[in-house]
Amino acid sequence: MPFTVDQLSTAGKTALEFHLKNKAEDQVGHERPWLKQMMKTKGSMPGGKENAVVQLRYRYQSNFQFFNGRQQVSYNNRSTIEQASFPWRSAHDGFAIEEDRLIQNGITLLDDKKPVQNSQAERVQLQNLFQEQIEVMDLGFDEQFDQKLLLDGSGGTDDIEGLDHLVATDPTTGTVGGIDRSVAGNSWWRNNFSLGLTTTTTTGTIIDKMEIEWRNCIKNGGRPNFIQVGADFYDGYRNFLLKTYGQTNYSAGDQMSVEGGTEVIRFKGIPMVWNPTFDDLGGTWAKRCYFINTRFMQMKEIQGKISRKPPRPYDRYEHYFGMTWRGALVMTRANAHAVLTIA
Repeated sequence: MPFTVDQLSTAGKTALEFHLKNKAEDQVGHERPWLKQMMKTKGSMPGGKENAVVQLRYRYQSNFQFFNGRQQVSYNNRSTIEQASFPWRSAHDGFAIEEDRLIQNGITLLDDKKPVQNSQAERVQLQNLFQEQIEVMDLGFDEQFDQKLLLDGSGGTDDIEGLDHLVATDPTTGTVGGIDRSVAGNSWWRNNFSLGLTTTTTTGTIIDKMEIEWRNCIKNGGRPNFIQVGADFYDGYRNFLLKTYGQTNYSAGDQMSVEGGTEVIRFKGIPMVWNPTFDDLGGTWAKRCYFINTRFMQMKEIQGKISRKPPRPYDRYEHYFGMTWRGALVMTRANAHAVLTIA
């Protein structure tokens, strides 16, 4: 028996919601570490305003002084708070299925609202069709969302302002969160950076520069807890260490195993995560390394991924299914983070 329009709508919406709630966590985790990290530490925000607004204490205006006996002391009025505003954005992906395509897959559709009994073969065919469409939509959503969370938001007027905007390779220019970083008085709102690190054996500057920027981050908020790098930086760091400080370890027993490859690369005890998306983005991304303190950077969600089922238009025999997300990427301290690049 044919499906009714209501049955198709219910089946598609139910399949989409089930997929969003029950997909495996590792689908995102291993291949998109930045998206995984931001989803892991995400928070919520109300949607009543245009921006996500955070309060920043940017100075103390201390009136500290020593005094003696009846010596006069002074008092001052303090203004120590600045606000940063990050615009929240809406993201969408969706697919359409026209009735002719349903027929090509052995599925007939009627406008009759009366419930009908479908055969097992029809239900299986519809399930298979929806499963493929939903899976590729969700994978494509994550692929594009992950890239946009890294880019600076200049790709479109409605794009989210991502990591490249917040932690810039030139933090002395531009406005972030409504605060102009080109102004000398706003230098507290600039991230740490070091460009052109070299990896030549024994004489490379990579370790020295990483040590300096690491200390700068610790000075301004504490120890970074997430490091992500592109392939060129990953290889340059590893090769510099192995060729400059390499050693051979011999086993105490009669047998010794010889094995190549690097299981984990760390800096200051923090794993350096290779982010494949860096390489996909091209340009200098493969040469980059980010020190991130996730205490001071968070994704704020108004709505997480939710399934959508718009009605069929009166002048088109086509049915629509989609998902949306709304939120912002928020930074509450800039100088706790750093970006570095190799030459």
